Amino acid sequence: MTDSAPASVRSDALPLSVAPDRRHLVDQSGHAVLIQGDAAWSLIVNTTVDGATWYLDQRRAQGFNAILINVIERLFATDAPRNLMGDEPFTVPGDFTTPNEPYWAHAEQILDLARARGIIVILYPAFLGYPNPHYPGYEGQAEGWYDEVVANGPTGCRAYGEYLGRRFGSFENVIWSIGADRNPEDARAGLEAMASGIKATAPGCLMTAQMLPEHSAAEHYPNADWLDLLSTYSYGVIPRLLERDWVSTPTRPFFLVESAYENEHEASQLQIRRAAYWSVLGGGLGHVMGNKPIWFFGAGWEEQVASDGAASLARFGAFFRSVNWPELVPDYDRTLVSGGRGEARGLNQVGAARSEDGRLAVVYVPEQRPITIETDVLAGPAVAATWFDPVSGKRLPGGTLAVGGPAVLTAPYPDDAVLLLETTAAQADGS
Repeated sequence: MTDSAPASVRSDALPLSVAPDRRHLVDQSGHAVLIQGDAAWSLIVNTTVDGATWYLDQRRAQGFNAILINVIERLFATDAPRNLMGDEPFTVPGDFTTPNEPYWAHAEQILDLARARGIIVILYPAFLGYPNPHYPGYEGQAEGWYDEVVANGPTGCRAYGEYLGRRFGSFENVIWSIGADRNPEDARAGLEAMASGIKATAPGCLMTAQMLPEHSAAEHYPNADWLDLLSTYSYGVIPRLLERDWVSTPTRPFFLVESAYENEHEASQLQIRRAAYWSVLGGGLGHVMGNKPIWFFGAGWEEQVASDGAASLARFGAFFRSVNWPELVPDYDRTLVSGGRGEARGLNQVGAARSEDGRLAVVYVPEQRPITIETDVLAGPAVAATWFDPVSGKRLPGGTLAVGGPAVLTAPYPDDAVLLLETTAAQADGS
């Protein structure tokens, strides 16, 4: 299985589906889809059609092929829950059974813009919000729709889900995401009914769910028949959370849906890069970055489209699409990298993965230090080493390693680095 498709997903290659190995999402040609995503939570409610068109064109040009969007926004917009035209999502505020046609026509127009550009939309029907709202400037205000989900109950939520499925079931670029920033608690029955309603009227759609940070849908919805893939969410030791979702049963694809955003949480550019590379080398499908103020389309968001974080994600996507990344299996048994792995509970952990045939391996080193590669697990007689700089996108030859015993290598870059190890076809055939 290779990933020769472009960054955006061709409309004729949709819908996506879960691969037979249950580890990837594939298009209709069987190409595994790498998620290079951006958080655009308030795109529907806080931009004009022209603004959304410009944003999507810019992101597509940067290689982004996925975005997060709230189909209804509770707080983070100019006049939430209204869109910029002043349209309410419901004719009776908070009543999910009373959709307001002008609002939903605009939402459909925005989703159509994304579809036309081959951009996957991870769409949230009712973002729950933190149980103790704390976002600066909005303290004490409900960030999401938790109370409304509870008030509408299973009957109202089922009707809402059925409406969403009928309205957007033809959008084959949509992946639905249940919840977010809160565990289900008393909203569980409503959320389950909402998910079932979407599935009933949009059969074949893909669905995930997002919890509180450090929690997994595999824990909270272990037997949900509507749950197709997992979304890993962590502000802590990301590799540990990725490993948890890798080993969870039943096996499902997963991706890193959220971690520290650019211009928030005092996140460094290094921290943003680490999250992205860990996501794939930990067995996931990729990463969704976030930027303030882009995620809520606040003042100055246009200038941030060309941010350092966006450039880093563009290099991340280009790197992994240049190799056969779907063949990589994470090195959780430590057979590839035996030394210099970093602290088990720290943020300096190596991310490493290799193909089962040993012809390809990729190692992400989050800080400059020696690492020990066990070459015996690679296909020989020799492998070519190449260093990739996540900061500049440049590559440097790292020489040739003879297979047989440990090799100690140190990156030539002062910050983080990626080591690519490849066995050529001629070498593997012994010629």
